[in-house]
Amino acid sequence: MSSTKYIFVTGGVTSSLGKGIISSSLAKLLQARGYSVTIQKLDPYINVDPGTLNPYEHGECYVTADGAETDLDLGHYERFLNKPTSQDNNVTTGMVYQTVINKERRGDYLGKTVQVIPHITDEIKYRIKKVAKKIKYDVVITEIGGTVGDIESLPYIESVRQLKWELGRANSLVIHLTLVPYLSASRELKTKPTQHSVKVLLETGIQPDILVLRTERKLSDDIRNKVALFCNVDRDSVIESIDVSTIYEVPIFMYREKLDVIVLKKLDLVIKKEPRLRKWKTFLNKLNNPKHHIKIGLVGKYVELPDAYKSISESFIHAGASNDCFVEVDLIQSETLHIRNYKRKLSDFDGILVAPGFGHRGIEGKILAARFAREKNVPFFGICLGMQCAVIDFARNKLGFEGANSTEMDPETKFPVIDLMEEQKKITQKGGTMRLGAYNCVLNKNSLAYMAYKKRNISERHRHRYEFNDKYLKDFENAGMKGVGINPGSELVEIMEIPELRWFVGVQFHPEYSSTVVKPHPLFVDFIKAAVMYHT
Repeated sequence: MSSTKYIFVTGGVTSSLGKGIISSSLAKLLQARGYSVTIQKLDPYINVDPGTLNPYEHGECYVTADGAETDLDLGHYERFLNKPTSQDNNVTTGMVYQTVINKERRGDYLGKTVQVIPHITDEIKYRIKKVAKKIKYDVVITEIGGTVGDIESLPYIESVRQLKWELGRANSLVIHLTLVPYLSASRELKTKPTQHSVKVLLETGIQPDILVLRTERKLSDDIRNKVALFCNVDRDSVIESIDVSTIYEVPIFMYREKLDVIVLKKLDLVIKKEPRLRKWKTFLNKLNNPKHHIKIGLVGKYVELPDAYKSISESFIHAGASNDCFVEVDLIQSETLHIRNYKRKLSDFDGILVAPGFGHRGIEGKILAARFAREKNVPFFGICLGMQCAVIDFARNKLGFEGANSTEMDPETKFPVIDLMEEQKKITQKGGTMRLGAYNCVLNKNSLAYMAYKKRNISERHRHRYEFNDKYLKDFENAGMKGVGINPGSELVEIMEIPELRWFVGVQFHPEYSSTVVKPHPLFVDFIKAAVMYHT
C-alpha cells in the first residue's frame, strides 16, 4: 500500500478554467495543515518541453532551479507553496513518447509490439510516481492538461484510471473541474455542460470523487443537489468556485467550501489542525488595501498575450503588496516605439521594465526604452534581454560605440557588447542548448542589488544564450555603468547598474521565477519602492 496519497485534477467543458489555481489552492491548504505536498503537470502536447514554443502559443516558459523548461502552471505551484519544483513536476507527451521510442530502439521491450497500452501508460504512471521518489511527499497532486474528451489526453486519463485501481480508494481521488455557465437571456445557471462532461469522464472508466464548479454567480442548494444527483457525487463533494478579483483569494474560498477537509476525509488522512494562513491573509489584506498607486511600463514584444509575462506580472503583485502599493502595469509593444515617439509614450510611468525575449523583432524599441529611463532618471529594471538592451544603449549613446549590438541581432557588429557564450558557438540545434537553471552570483557590497538582497551570495535562474562581453567591462565601468554581480565560476557579468541614477538595474537572470506570495523577490520589492518614491 502506498504511503503517498495521489490526487488527480481533470477539467471539462472548456479549457482555461483554472485547474492550476485549484490544484495550487488545495495544495496550499493541505500544506498549511502540516502535510508535505507537491504538484505536477501532465501536458498533452507532443513538444518535448515548452522551450521552443512561441509565447503566443503557450504563454510563458517557466524555468525550474534544476534547469527544466516547463509549463507556466509550475510558476503558480511555486508561488502558492513557496517550494521549488523540478523537471519531474512537468511531463509532456513528447517526453513520454521519446522515452518509449528510445527504449524500443535499444531493444528494451525484447521484440514485443510497443503499444499505447501498456507501454505509454506504464511510462506515464512511472512519471506520476517518480515525483515522490526523491522526496517523500504525503500528497502528490497531478494536474491533467487539456479537457476531458480531447484525443490528446486519453493516454493520461487511462493512466489515471489504472492508477486509481492500483492504489486503492483510500490512496487516490479525482477532482473534476467544470463550468456552470450563466445564460443572461434566461437568467439561469445551466448544469447540463457539467453533466455531459462527467458523462465523458465516466465513459473512460473514471468516476470523479469531487466536482469543483466554476461559476460567475452563486450556486443555489438546488443546483448543487442536482449536480450531485445526476453526476453520482456526494452532496458535500460539490464545490463552488466563484469568480474572484485575484487568484490569491481562491485558497480562502476553497477553505470556506471545505475542499481540504473533504479531501482529507476521502483519503483517510487526519485533520491535524486549522490551516496556518496568517501570512497569506496579511498579504491579501495589503493587496486589497493599498496606500499608493503607481504605473509601470512593461516593454515587451509579446504583450498581446499577458500570459507571456505571467511571472513578471505576479512578481509585481507580490512586490506591490509588500510596499502597500497597487501596481498598474501597462503593456507596451516594443515594435511601436521609435525615435519620434518613445519619449511621449514613456513619459507617464513611475518605472520602466524591459522584458526578456529572443530575436531581433522589437529590439530597437526596447533599447529606446532603456535609453529613456537612463536619460530621464526613471527607475529602470531590465531582465535578461532587457539588461542587454540597456548595455547596448549605453554603448551606443554614452560610450560612442556606433552600431554596438548583440551578435544575436547583428553578427557583423563592430562592437559586440553582447555575445554568444563560448560553449554555445558550435551548437545549432535550438532545443535544450541554453544556459538554464540556477547559478551562483556574488554581489558588490556597494550596489543596489546588495541593498535589496542584504547578502553577497545569491543564486538565480537563467534562460539565455548570450552574455555581456566582459572584454568591454572596463570601458563601461569607466563611463559609469558597473558590473556589480559576477558569477564566481565563469566570471560572467550577471548584474549591471548605473549608481549615479535613482534606480537603474539590469540582470542577466530571471528574478521573476523565484518570487512567491510569502517571499516577494527583493529586486522587485526594491524596484517598486523606488517607483513609489519617484511618484511621490
